[in-house]
Amino acid sequence: MTGGPMTRRTVTTFTTVTALLSVTAVSADPAAAVPAQPWRPAVMAALGDSISAGFNACGWYVSCTSRSWSAGDHADVRSHYLRLRAAGGDIGGHNVNLAVPGATSANLAGQMRQAIARRADYVTILIGAQDACVPEERRMTPVGVYQRRVAEALRLFRQGRPDGRVLVASIPDIKRLWQVGKDDPIARGFWAVARICPTMLARPTSTAGADRARRDRVRARVVAYNAALARVCADYGPACRFDGNALFDYRFTLDHVSRWDYFHPNADGQRLIAAQTFDAVDDWVGPSVREPAAAP
Repeated sequence: MTGGPMTRRTVTTFTTVTALLSVTAVSADPAAAVPAQPWRPAVMAALGDSISAGFNACGWYVSCTSRSWSAGDHADVRSHYLRLRAAGGDIGGHNVNLAVPGATSANLAGQMRQAIARRADYVTILIGAQDACVPEERRMTPVGVYQRRVAEALRLFRQGRPDGRVLVASIPDIKRLWQVGKDDPIARGFWAVARICPTMLARPTSTAGADRARRDRVRARVVAYNAALARVCADYGPACRFDGNALFDYRFTLDHVSRWDYFHPNADGQRLIAAQTFDAVDDWVGPSVREPAAAP
């Protein structure tokens, strides 16, 4: 009886060949053969204005880049840079802060060119408070102009660093600052003497209809700027993340602002900004990095 054993060997051989062919087919798919690698930028740059520069976060009317929510290296702030460094990779020591106090959207393209020259493959953008905080309401940057400027900066980044990624942070709610500070005489004194954000903070105790309407219009302009940021980032594609207005929506208090001007974030405020914005990108990093170790 040779038919039975020969049939079993034939079936076994066929099954083995089929299995090998199946494995070969799966292995031929590059996506299946090579696991996705976690994102690890080698150079990051902070772009924007005084907030990202850490102005008044550790000294009297000076930039304090070590406390920057974005590229700072002070352990108390737990910046994007420290979170990325804790995740591994080669970013250590490659944190560039190009933010300038007083910068507006008009300065963003120039900062972006510097970031490209420094070979940044991750940039954070927080810009727009100074487009609204001007001496007169009529001098606020029009929304269309603001959007074009931000879009141009991102176009430059795509052209110069096509594999780079971007985090766009929403502008904080400056009317919230008025709400939490208007009853504090020291805050009002700083706002008046230094003429800080007069479009929102001038005559802070006034309940006149014209002043209430002015504050509402300035806030509406910031809301429109944030909507423009969301549009531009969405147009850029998956390599850009907007924080979804997380920063704008956060109900911060005077505990988060500097006692040297009652306007800029102190170290606690910078830490808050880092925490509120990093959620938008931590899936890029892989396992969430929320508590980086202190700097050596």
